[in-house]
Amino acid sequence: MSKKIKLGILGGGGDSLIGVLHRIASTMYDKYELIGGVFNPEIEESIKFAAEIGIGTDRIYKDLDHLISEEKKLPEEERIQVISVLTPNFLHFPMAKSLLENGFNVICEKPLTTTYEEAKILEKTLEKANTVFAVTYTYTGYPMVRQMRNLIADDRLGKIQKVDVQYYQGWINPIIHDEEKRANTWRLQPEKAGISCCIGDIGTHAFDMIEYVSGLEVKKVLADLNYLYEDNKLDIDGTILLRFSEYVKGVIRTSQIATAEENNLTVAIYGEKAGLKWEQENPNYLYLIEDGEPVKVLKPGHEYNGKLSLDGTKLPPGHPEGIFDSMGNIYKGVARAVNGEEYDPGEFPTLKDGKRGMNFIEKAVESHQKGNIWVEIDE
Repeated sequence: MSKKIKLGILGGGGDSLIGVLHRIASTMYDKYELIGGVFNPEIEESIKFAAEIGIGTDRIYKDLDHLISEEKKLPEEERIQVISVLTPNFLHFPMAKSLLENGFNVICEKPLTTTYEEAKILEKTLEKANTVFAVTYTYTGYPMVRQMRNLIADDRLGKIQKVDVQYYQGWINPIIHDEEKRANTWRLQPEKAGISCCIGDIGTHAFDMIEYVSGLEVKKVLADLNYLYEDNKLDIDGTILLRFSEYVKGVIRTSQIATAEENNLTVAIYGEKAGLKWEQENPNYLYLIEDGEPVKVLKPGHEYNGKLSLDGTKLPPGHPEGIFDSMGNIYKGVARAVNGEEYDPGEFPTLKDGKRGMNFIEKAVESHQKGNIWVEIDE
């Protein structure tokens, strides 16, 4: 029986939602064993948390430098192999860079960094390290999103004509109207979140989703962002027009002040022959629409789905699968890459995807600041 991959985690302690998601996802296919890490800036809290989740405390470290130095003292077969970076945005770059320079495989939360330049530096660092690097655009792991990708790649829609993605949340609404709260929320602080809140947090999900399912690359963006208050430095809402080519266009509508919305991500792709629609809050249904035909509802687990979709389906048809499963599929793909096994390029987003996401964030902010003009995305 093959040995499990030794996993370490940076951040994600306490009541962190993202920490629970990553830990459970890593266990789904019995590919990983959580060994240790740095769950909290205070080592006492990290040790306490490790005990609470039932792992040994002998490989809980005070910080990343301590982790690297101590792990490298161990025989190679005993070292942590993959480290998940689940910290606030401003720590992604220095942590990921240091991990790559020391030969670790990395799974990093999005956005990849706080600047596009940092993302380009990471790309060069990865080229030298020659390790595996994944960025957790989580929704790409849903079986029916993967089926959407398959159908478009198989030309079921024909030439794509229109792309429409909406990502609405409401969680900042109770915060933004309180001056003290908005001043003390890290996602609204440039030194911790980067140059964007809404576009950086969820707009980048929408951008990656479009390129993932369509196979197209966005060439230009025109953004109109909303900050709501003069003293609020980061966007919390925005509409971004997209150009893939002269005749293929689209839109991203994204907001974190869409009152009472929870996690309303919807994707619609329209081609000359058919269209596809998918909703994150109802992820097991993919709608295929064609002129003169009844709406077809595709669901996971059925043999009419493609190999990539079926590989990401753990349960028989009719049994709901959700976001934990989606993240679990990304972890499984990374495990295959780390183990040198054959895998589909669609199994996990790469550093390149994360870099394009950072480019998108900066260009959207630039477009808005220059008076809502068209700005080109780098190749």
